[in-house]
Amino acid sequence: MKVKISKSMIVFQSIAYVLLALGALVCVAPFLIILSGSLTDDAVIIKDGYSILPRGFTLAAYETIFKVPGEILQAYKMTMFYTAVGTVLGLLMITLTAYVISRKEFKYRNQVSFLIYFTTLFGGGMIPWYLMYANVLNLKGSTFPIWFPGLMSPFLIILMRTFISESVPDAITESAKLDGAGHVTIFFRIILPVLGPGLATVGLFLALGYWNDWYRSSMFSVSQDTWELQFYLYNLLNASAGMKQMAQSANIAMTEIPTQSMKLAMAVVVTGPVLLFYPFVQRYFVSGITVGAVKG
Repeated sequence: MKVKISKSMIVFQSIAYVLLALGALVCVAPFLIILSGSLTDDAVIIKDGYSILPRGFTLAAYETIFKVPGEILQAYKMTMFYTAVGTVLGLLMITLTAYVISRKEFKYRNQVSFLIYFTTLFGGGMIPWYLMYANVLNLKGSTFPIWFPGLMSPFLIILMRTFISESVPDAITESAKLDGAGHVTIFFRIILPVLGPGLATVGLFLALGYWNDWYRSSMFSVSQDTWELQFYLYNLLNASAGMKQMAQSANIAMTEIPTQSMKLAMAVVVTGPVLLFYPFVQRYFVSGITVGAVKG
C-alpha cells in the first residue's frame, strides 16, 4: 500500500535536505581546502590564496615532510601506542565502572554516581594536576602521564551506564544469578556481548581524544621520542626552530621549504588515519549515541 505524502511534508523534507546539504558542505569545505592547499604550489598560495581545487599541482610539501621520515614516524608510533593502550584500558575501566553503578543491588551506586558527576562541575585545576604527576609522583618525562589521565571520563561512564541499563533487562541478570552466576560471569558472558554499539561509541571517543591530544606532551614530555603526533605538528608549524630543524635534517635550504603548503600537508597526514577509520564504526557510533542518550 502506497502511503500518500502531504504537500506540507514534502516541503518540510525539501527544506530539511537543503539545510543538511548546506551543513555537510560547511563541514567538508574546510578539509577540501586543506587537501587542495597541500597539493598547490607554495608560490601560488602566497600570491593567490587558497582554493577548493589545487592550482599549480605539486607534491613538494609531502616530499619535504617525508625526506626525513624518522621524526614523524616516531610521533606516529607513540600516538598509536597511546591510542591503543588508552582506548583498550579505558574501555575496560569505563565499562566495569558503568556496570557497577548500573546495578540496583549496589548499595552506594547513587553516591558513587554523584561523585563521578561532581568531577564534571568542580576540579582541582591544571596546576595541582601537573604538580601531582610531575612533583609528587615524579613521572615527568615518562609516557605514563600522557596516556593515563585520559582513561576515565565522567561523560563516557554515564553514557555507558545508560547503555547497559537500556540494553540488558534486569530479568536476564536476575535469572543468571539464580543459576549461580557471579558478577564476573554476568559481565563477561551476558553484558559485554551485547555492548557492541556502546563499546564502539565510547572507543571512538577515547581514540579520537588520544589521537588529537597534544597538551599532555607539552607538559610532561622532556624528549622528542615521547611526543604525540599533534604536538609534533604544533611544534613544527608554530616555531621557527621547528622549520629550521626540518631544513637541516632534510639537507635543504630554508627558503626551499614550502611553508604554506607543508602546514596543510601535515594536517592531512595527521588526520588521514582518523578519516579512514571512522566510516567502519559510524553505524555503531550512531546507534550507541542514540541508545545511550535515553535517560535511565
